[in-house]
Amino acid sequence: MTHRHSVNLTEPLIDRVVAASDRRLLLKGPWNLRGLAVAPYLARKLASFAGEESLLWDLRETSTLDSAGAYLLWRAWGERLPTNVHISPEQALLFERLENRTIRELPPPRPYPPLPQRLLGALKRGFDHLLGAVILLGQLLLDLFHLIRHPSDIPWREISSHIHETGGRALGITALVGFLIGIVVSYLSSLQLQTLGAQIYIVNILGMSIIRELGPLLAAILVAGRSGSAMTARLGVMRVTQELDALEAMGISRSLRLILPKVVALVLALPLLVVWTDIIALLGGAISARVEMDISYLQFILKLPGAVPVANYVIGLAKGAVFGLLIALVACHFGLRIKPDTESLGNETTNSVVAAITLVILSDAVFAILFRGVGMP
Repeated sequence: MTHRHSVNLTEPLIDRVVAASDRRLLLKGPWNLRGLAVAPYLARKLASFAGEESLLWDLRETSTLDSAGAYLLWRAWGERLPTNVHISPEQALLFERLENRTIRELPPPRPYPPLPQRLLGALKRGFDHLLGAVILLGQLLLDLFHLIRHPSDIPWREISSHIHETGGRALGITALVGFLIGIVVSYLSSLQLQTLGAQIYIVNILGMSIIRELGPLLAAILVAGRSGSAMTARLGVMRVTQELDALEAMGISRSLRLILPKVVALVLALPLLVVWTDIIALLGGAISARVEMDISYLQFILKLPGAVPVANYVIGLAKGAVFGLLIALVACHFGLRIKPDTESLGNETTNSVVAAITLVILSDAVFAILFRGVGMP
């Protein structure tokens, strides 16, 4: 009696032949990785046959048998060849390799270092980053002195390209986020102001919060995530493809041609992005104030200069320049630390974004403390 499970030639087959003096399992079809993928039930079926010692396993009619198929059979047989088996010499070599394979033991887990050692390691890494940033900043100052004495060496084209990349291409996302934040701040403030009958003070709240704090902070965080990560990744790719080594071999200063244009471009572009974000956020706030509190656009525009002293505009622009310097320095610092492998590229790019955003918020707090008495009405 013969049980045929399938006639699909693209799948591995098991035909069981049961006769008076003939008890065989005929294995047919492709017993390779592709065939096993479409027949996941085979492991369970083989395990049910493996317990019958009197069966003869005949593998000579299989069209292919790769290491995946051989391992499936080897595991079903209990990691030994059955007593009754017919295999070709090539198949015998496969099972011989499985029999003689050596499995390496996993290394023991490394002991978790004690707390003092971890703190010492964190301090050492922090000091290494600080030292690297100081060296990078010093090299930039040397490059600036060189450009003052040799104006013909100023990389105008690179600076212009980076201004377009970091500033021009970020106009859309900063406008969208700024507009939405303006609407949210205006809407939430209106709920409180309406209960006090002080709707007109929405101009003061929007002007001070957006021009002094939210505008620079939003623009900097968006640029850190977008342009900062791109700068780190580009330097990392140049490290992986050995372009940085090629520049050094040709005697071209990488700090003058790669780092300085990025820093100068971001120091110039971010204050302009801050102004753009402020305008769009105030527009969103004015629209929300018009809808929620019936404050006209003309009334909003006329009251804004008196509600926000000029010093706040200067502080906002100064924040943009400082944030741009920090983001570019951090991005270039982590980009130059990337090792020539893809894992390091991903890790350092992530570290660059996290460090840049953290430094932006930290420096914003320093600004708030230093200028707490400046620009207040």
